[in-house]
Amino acid sequence: MYHAIVFLPLIGFLIAGLLGRLIGARGSEIVTTSLLFVSAVLSWIALAQVGFGSGTTRIQVANWISSGQLQADWAFRIDTLTAVMLVVVNTVSSLVHLYSIGYMHEDPHRPRFFAYLSLFTFAMLMLVTADNLVQMFFGWEGVGLASYLLIGFWYQKPSANAAAIKAFVVNRVGDFGFLLGIFLIFVLFGAVTFDAIFPRAGEFVNTSFRFLGYDWNALTLTCLLLFMGAMGKSAQFLLHTWLPDAMEGPTPVSALIHAATMVTAGVFMVARLSPVFEYAPVALTVVVVVGATTAFFAATVGLVQNDIKRVIAYSTCSQLGYMFVALGVGNYGAGIFHLFTHAFFKALLFLGAGSVIHAMHHEQDMRHMGGLRKHIPLTAAAMTIGTLALTGVGIPGTIFGFAGFFSKDAIIESAYASVATGGFASSYAFVLLVVAACMTSFYSWRLYFMTFEGTPRWGHGHAHQGHDDHAHAAHAHDDHGHDDHGHDHTPHESPWTMLLPLVLLSIGAIAAGFAFKEAFIGHDFEHFWKSALFMGKDNHILHAMHEVPKWVILSPFVAMVIGFLLAYWMYVRRPDIPGRLAAANPALYRFLLNKWYFDELYDFLFVRPAKWLGRFLWKKGDGLIIDGFGPDGVSARVVDVTNRVVRLQTGYLYHYAFAMLIGVAGLVTWYLVTRG
Repeated sequence: MYHAIVFLPLIGFLIAGLLGRLIGARGSEIVTTSLLFVSAVLSWIALAQVGFGSGTTRIQVANWISSGQLQADWAFRIDTLTAVMLVVVNTVSSLVHLYSIGYMHEDPHRPRFFAYLSLFTFAMLMLVTADNLVQMFFGWEGVGLASYLLIGFWYQKPSANAAAIKAFVVNRVGDFGFLLGIFLIFVLFGAVTFDAIFPRAGEFVNTSFRFLGYDWNALTLTCLLLFMGAMGKSAQFLLHTWLPDAMEGPTPVSALIHAATMVTAGVFMVARLSPVFEYAPVALTVVVVVGATTAFFAATVGLVQNDIKRVIAYSTCSQLGYMFVALGVGNYGAGIFHLFTHAFFKALLFLGAGSVIHAMHHEQDMRHMGGLRKHIPLTAAAMTIGTLALTGVGIPGTIFGFAGFFSKDAIIESAYASVATGGFASSYAFVLLVVAACMTSFYSWRLYFMTFEGTPRWGHGHAHQGHDDHAHAAHAHDDHGHDDHGHDHTPHESPWTMLLPLVLLSIGAIAAGFAFKEAFIGHDFEHFWKSALFMGKDNHILHAMHEVPKWVILSPFVAMVIGFLLAYWMYVRRPDIPGRLAAANPALYRFLLNKWYFDELYDFLFVRPAKWLGRFLWKKGDGLIIDGFGPDGVSARVVDVTNRVVRLQTGYLYHYAFAMLIGVAGLVTWYLVTRG
């Protein structure tokens, strides 16, 4: 069964990629989508078996690397964490495949698109089933490659190419740290397989390691380097800049890669390595601070974005921060719980946004929308459910609530519960997460009200005025490369291939929190997770989070209500207020609209110096010296010398023996003289 789950997407990729022209676009769509749905069904069966069956099992696929101490086989590690990730990846991917049949129906390169989707899914499955760090890194780089191909799918657009390169380069920065972490684990443990690492992690609690001229605690350094990889892949603060630009890819790509799967790889990796992180409290503190900072930072930027996909992208960035806070305070179950619920409602929001873009003939700027609820009621209903789940609507202290209500509130309560042991970092996280919850509610309902309520702003020449901060002249043909020439078309509901995934994801956004609450953070935790997530003997966070004061439990609910009321007042009752606020605070507005100027800062610090160095080596080194020095340049002289040297190669054995004899005589003479 597990072989089928992992390899069916690979088979779909090979069929669509190699035989796409033969079987056509429709054949590629049917084959890849069908195989993904089979994988998804099998994944749910696997979760039922593993979650309520035995513990960890190992399935050998093939021998892979054997070099001295380094032993790394290709094998599947099957436990509850793996099963949960299989469900997330294959469920979302299968629905995205189905959705893409409708969304991409105009694109002439559909076989290539569906092949890339399946390749991405296979790489992600390789990552989550990994039995060792080397295999995990293979999947890690595989999703990086697939995301590059998908973000830059419309490679005729310079902005898509630039976004793909940016995602690839920023992820390489994080991956450098991840690689160093893997190397250090091999140095310490002499192995890269999880079964060899996990039981021995406690042995290295007091071990030091010299790095960059300083003595570090070995496990702290290891975990910080590994977390650097997670920061890149999961778009955490400082390495987050690639995620919003990745919206250049088709909308289904945004839902698959940047909402539910690839960006959660870092969260999964830290959870998988919980037996190591548990012995590195300093590293966990860093995880808490970075996660809380990311949640707050991304939420502030989301307040003012006007591109519907970018608002959801910054929401993703913010919610990933919540997940890392949960991991940092030791509540790994809550972190994976939020990963699980987030997959449903965030994929729902992205695909819902795609349905809006489809209805608006590829317009993405919310300032040119409004009043769409009457024209696309099913999409509006789906977006409403997604918004209710994201903002965490529910009744505190009861079993009534949407998916995000259970998982997000659990993280906020965990942050407060860990203040006694985590100190300032936990207090910092608690405050920032509650503030971020308020802002999340505000920008989520702002998106809904600007898009679906109020007076329509899409008629009378409003269509296709470009996108917020991209000023997409290229997007006159934008999401599919087609131009409507400013024609005023009435918005229309999407086809069933796009609406059915919205319905199924809506069910997940409503019920996933309540249905799995006990398994992830409740009484069934030990039975459900067994040894998949490790919690030290001093880690009592699961108990402590249920003992927090009432006001802590109410705080995210109050924050959510405040955010909703502010959005309703500013975008329904008094739509003149936002413009006046922006005009009254122009510096703050520009600061948030320009994403805290991180792109400009990195351009000044890294991009321009790199370009200057490259141009210098090209013009001065290559052009002036190699090609231009002397009558015909250095390269011409090298060729002349090489031609003369080649003539010495006669092919006669006695010539080579004579040359060797001269060399030996010279070596002996040099040795005697120098030792003399």
